[in-house]
Amino acid sequence: MNSDGRTAAPFTRVLVAGGAGFIGSHLVDRLLALGADVVVVDNLQTGRARNLAHLTANRRMTFVEHDVTWELPKKLTAKPFSHIVNAACAASPPAYQADPEHTMLTNVLGTRNLLRVAEQHGARLLLTSTSEVYGDPEVHPQREDYRGWVSCTGPRACYDEGKRAAETLAFDFDRLGRADVRVVRIFNTYGPRMDPDDGRVVSNVICQALSNEPITVYGDGSQTRSFCYVDDLVDGILKLLAYDGPQPGPVNLGNPLELTVCDLIERVVALTGTASPIVTRPLPQDDPRRRRPDIELARSLLGWDPQVSLQQGLEATTRYFAQELREAPAFGFPGSDKQTALAAAE
Repeated sequence: MNSDGRTAAPFTRVLVAGGAGFIGSHLVDRLLALGADVVVVDNLQTGRARNLAHLTANRRMTFVEHDVTWELPKKLTAKPFSHIVNAACAASPPAYQADPEHTMLTNVLGTRNLLRVAEQHGARLLLTSTSEVYGDPEVHPQREDYRGWVSCTGPRACYDEGKRAAETLAFDFDRLGRADVRVVRIFNTYGPRMDPDDGRVVSNVICQALSNEPITVYGDGSQTRSFCYVDDLVDGILKLLAYDGPQPGPVNLGNPLELTVCDLIERVVALTGTASPIVTRPLPQDDPRRRRPDIELARSLLGWDPQVSLQQGLEATTRYFAQELREAPAFGFPGSDKQTALAAAE
């Protein structure tokens, strides 16, 4: 039972906004494997049709190209959903800063539109929020009750503050009994289907190493991140989506193994055998110095813990990018001369 006494339905018909994206497409795979009918809504601004290409013959998956800042078509919402996942928003700094107005509106208007659909159908909505709500944290590791250290006027604010506003909307709908919501705060995630040109540190480093291009380090590389493999993250998302207890508030999902960017580069260099030199660039504005999730709530609430080691995850991700390079060498792996300082942030 959830906080207002209702029992959540099983995954029957699920709407996944942003389902052609990196994380969203993996979630679609798992929902289909669980027997759900899945409707994917994506504007393909940062999502990629190739992430769903293997599902084109699956009759239980429907793809609708649509921007969630617009109300969903009535023909799409005529049949009820049991669950809704809002994973719609560019998540890498170069992408979300390319159109900051759209990023903010995707988080605010998009979340409102999806919450209204959840209200209409009595569906549970899960919002994919982010560790970015903690900003450049002064508390380490970051617990869910930490209110963050966010610049509300900086170049990352369209995303950071957009997600904070989306959380506000979600919990207001929940408090008013208008929708049953779950909110996950996602920390750095990596794995197959990452966009090789999205500017995140894992994709940057692996693609540069595979292409024997200079590997870019922003700042001195001492800033830390905690990297969670996408399969582990999706496990946690599904557990939270299915959780029927009292409203838990936001839940961190991420791997608490913390390492510096330089540590990551050393692992990738050893894995690929690259002879790529290291080049340095200035650290971007408001780039978090340290990031590590406290996941005690996820452990106690969901029985969730990451299972894939960093070595296993990096090997799988490197194989994926190597295959991408073999199949489409011209799609533009990120080289040191192709990215701005914005690219370091993830």
